[in-house]
Amino acid sequence: MGNVDATTPNYKEALTKSLLFFQGQRSGHLPKDQQVSWRSNSGLSDGSTANVDLTGGYYDAGDNVKFNFPMAYTTTMLAWSALEYSKRMGPELENARVSIRWATDYLLKCARATPGKLYVGVGDPNVDHKCWERPEDMDTPRTVYSVSSSNPGSDVAGETAAALAAASMVFRKVDSKYARLLLATAKDVMKFAIDYKGCYSDSLSSSVCPFYCSYSGYKDELMWGAAWLLRATKDQYYANFINSLGGGDQPDIFSWDNKYAGAYVLLSRRAVLNKDSNFEQYKQSAENFMCKILPNSPSSSTQYTQGGLMYKLPHSNLQYVTSITFLLTTYAKYMKATKHTFSCGNTVINPNDLISLSKRQVDYILGENPIKMSYMVGFGPNFPKRIHHRASSLPSHAVNSQPLGCNGGFQHFSSQNPNPNILTGAIVGGPNQNDGYPDQRDDYSHAEPATYINAAFVGPLSYFAGRKSA
Repeated sequence: MGNVDATTPNYKEALTKSLLFFQGQRSGHLPKDQQVSWRSNSGLSDGSTANVDLTGGYYDAGDNVKFNFPMAYTTTMLAWSALEYSKRMGPELENARVSIRWATDYLLKCARATPGKLYVGVGDPNVDHKCWERPEDMDTPRTVYSVSSSNPGSDVAGETAAALAAASMVFRKVDSKYARLLLATAKDVMKFAIDYKGCYSDSLSSSVCPFYCSYSGYKDELMWGAAWLLRATKDQYYANFINSLGGGDQPDIFSWDNKYAGAYVLLSRRAVLNKDSNFEQYKQSAENFMCKILPNSPSSSTQYTQGGLMYKLPHSNLQYVTSITFLLTTYAKYMKATKHTFSCGNTVINPNDLISLSKRQVDYILGENPIKMSYMVGFGPNFPKRIHHRASSLPSHAVNSQPLGCNGGFQHFSSQNPNPNILTGAIVGGPNQNDGYPDQRDDYSHAEPATYINAAFVGPLSYFAGRKSA
């Protein structure tokens, strides 16, 4: 654990920066109030190869591809943060809405441009990844990918429906017309996910695999999408549909691929807060998940580093840490509201057990760790300087507007110099299992930021930023 006299990180500053990061990932025509000024317009012809407008949205990580499966999950998590923690967000709630809308404007186009089709990505990842160039200079094929009744994708459709339904609730009080459009579209996309069952990875193979292959199948997204539509509509149809799926797996992970734990926590809300016994099994599953995460639980299956960080997988481990931490703070919030406790074996768990573990993870990411490294770029005195991110590592378009070409950027990629553009707020893949971080640009497992790492962190940051006392 950290020193007793260690200062608490400035959660409000971290929250502001975690949302600012999304501006650095924007694709499309940038607005006048763009604060990340080293980025410019990009991907302005996206969709043109299919005669549709698919401009906008976010680049998922350090490349220039728009993958809708993780982008939709990012959107769902940002929306869940805004719904669950709106009172604690203060002035950042409006910035959260802006970051959500940048994604939903794009996802609406993907869902509505062509009847019977859901567009699920733009940009050939295999070609994009062979180049090291700024998004503003892209000359790689902007191939358009879609799913349809003959090439289904229940996973990407279920996640897109979840994102649109969750976002509809965020905008309900501030832009009711937009909220209605989001919800109507969510219902249509969910119907498509249910009517034409299949994995998008089977339909699109090497265009989405191994990048964002749906390894967990699509049943978790059907449950998750329906759970969000149930919360947005209160329509019994979705409750019956969720019931018809039977239980799901009992994982010890939560990510852009595997949504079961998130669905359990979301559905458990009705059991814990509304005392609705029809949702008791999801409360049991949510608590079963918590017992697999908590270090002092007899059924724990989660490794921790010596410095106290949850360690799930070697590639981009912090994505699991932020997503799981979101579920910890959120379930603790439900428990506190109803003075609820549960047991892992003979160990009684109260909400503060979940909160203190969450705080440990948040503080570790913000620099309270053995090497005193903040894993959020631009936060604290010591943070990653050579992140695996094309736009950040190449001279800004504002400074040098000459295209560098596909290969021209590799001299910058292999340089030991710090990145010229600071992608403020970006959270990287994180340390290795020995709490070490080499800060090398080619070490993408540890040095690459991603939208979904940040999106899930917004909730826990809001929780601690809005707390009255430490």
